[in-house]
Amino acid sequence: MHAYRPTLTGTRHMISAGHHAAAHAGFTVLEAGGNAVDAGVAAGIALGVLQTDLVNFAGVAPMMIYLAGTREVINIDGLGTWPKAADINVFIQQHGGKMPPGILRTVIPAAPDAWITALEKYGTLSFGEVAQAAIRFARDGFAMHWLMAGFIEQNEAEYRRWPSNTQTFLPNGKPPRVGDLFVQSELGRTLQYMADEEAVQSGKGRVAGLRAARNAFYRGDIAAAIARYHRENGGWVTMQDMADYTVSFETPQRTRFADVDLYTCGPWSQGPVLPQALNVLSGMNLRALGHNTTPYIHAVTEALKLAYADRQCYYGDPKFVSVPMDALLSVSYADQQRKRIDALKAAPGMPQPGAVAGRPAHTPQLPPAATGNPPPAPDTSYVSVIDRHGNAFSATPSDASSATPVIPGIGLCPSSRGSQSWCDPNHPASVAPGKRPRLTCSPAMALRNGKAYMPFGSPGNDVQPQAMLQVFLNLHVFGMDLQSAIEAPRFATYSYPSSSEPHTYLPARLTLESRVPRATGDALASLGHDIKWWPELEEAAGAVCAVRVNPETGVLEGGADPRRLAYALGW
Repeated sequence: MHAYRPTLTGTRHMISAGHHAAAHAGFTVLEAGGNAVDAGVAAGIALGVLQTDLVNFAGVAPMMIYLAGTREVINIDGLGTWPKAADINVFIQQHGGKMPPGILRTVIPAAPDAWITALEKYGTLSFGEVAQAAIRFARDGFAMHWLMAGFIEQNEAEYRRWPSNTQTFLPNGKPPRVGDLFVQSELGRTLQYMADEEAVQSGKGRVAGLRAARNAFYRGDIAAAIARYHRENGGWVTMQDMADYTVSFETPQRTRFADVDLYTCGPWSQGPVLPQALNVLSGMNLRALGHNTTPYIHAVTEALKLAYADRQCYYGDPKFVSVPMDALLSVSYADQQRKRIDALKAAPGMPQPGAVAGRPAHTPQLPPAATGNPPPAPDTSYVSVIDRHGNAFSATPSDASSATPVIPGIGLCPSSRGSQSWCDPNHPASVAPGKRPRLTCSPAMALRNGKAYMPFGSPGNDVQPQAMLQVFLNLHVFGMDLQSAIEAPRFATYSYPSSSEPHTYLPARLTLESRVPRATGDALASLGHDIKWWPELEEAAGAVCAVRVNPETGVLEGGADPRRLAYALGW
């Protein structure tokens, strides 16, 4: 198909990220000799400056890493836990079972530990070296871009709830305009403080320096500022919570499609939605249905709805709830689920979850059906890398700044990802001390013949796995080149409760980009889908970035989604 951009190619290394300057930050590290982890971390930290409306350095940063030397796929959760003082009854009794904006949504910031842990174990550079570009973007500023300017303008009232947010995001008392120089001095000083603390210990080696940078955040002045603000404003985070936090190394979930092994994050996130839907679809002749035809869009949508039903019923922090992932990803279960799809009729809402060994014992109550458009949801960004050694990196850093306060003096919004927990004690992703919310951010890693083939991912909240699935099928069923696979028209179902508070539920809703023919939309409506339309290239449809090893030539390919600010660079 026609593409707006070319697929970029290279023979040495390649990076694709959600903002062109972040891609350049990572590419500079690769050119200087850094590996995929060094470059991915550099780009990820830069995204936390260049897109602080959607990504926060004190937010989340789940990542997948492939190590060429050992052929391992590593999954770091990069996701914080609820503080020890967190109490679901506060939301139930004082807020009517809802989670209000503000610091009560705060879980322990995970991204700094995730970045530094990845560097310590699998990188080659220091924190100061990989954070150099981010520090400069924060201290000296960058040109405000349309995506962030639009988000701030749309959420101006939310930013005005806290003086520190107003000061940071509404300079001169109003939303910044596209092209304005946007400076974040406090954030720049915070990152520089961590680099300076690292430098003090540099004589003791790289690892000692990295740990000093980490301690500056979790045990030093940054932690003290966060804990003090919570103490003075009715929050739950303490210095002890900060000091006790460490990221988790998780077993990635895996499925196989043709000759590709696909790895995703586990059920502490929505990661398994992608392989679950793919397993159901692998038993269909999708190519015979035709790309983006009525029967194809219907089949993919219904498979996704089945996966989202299981997400709603089963997924949660495995340290707190038993999640039958082996059964949910089994071939027999996919066969069972596939039979539930009616080729001539859409499920009227979210289907019942699949039955696994007599489960579920309890199906969480669905929120009331909503009408209208989905409310704007907290969003994110993404970065993928393959280096000259064959190592690969895939990360989805996140956390918005409009629904939680900037901590004065440090320029950070500690993770508000608690908004993706539920205030229903019977829900598998309910609020509990020490428990992780069920995260939407879900990077993926694909391998062929045991080697890195394609790290890929997308922003988009609940739409992430839908965008990733469609790009994957465009490549591996319809034979598109990488950039065409990314740019092809998309669709998204909303026939499930949203992951984010207020957990909006739009039964049968299916939204199509305008390049899908109207006749196709009409035919889908006749099957029972509630059809709405997006413009030609809609940012809510996700913004997939990917780096791929061409299976025929071995050449590296980079693709980036024009729906947002994503760009790829390689050599």
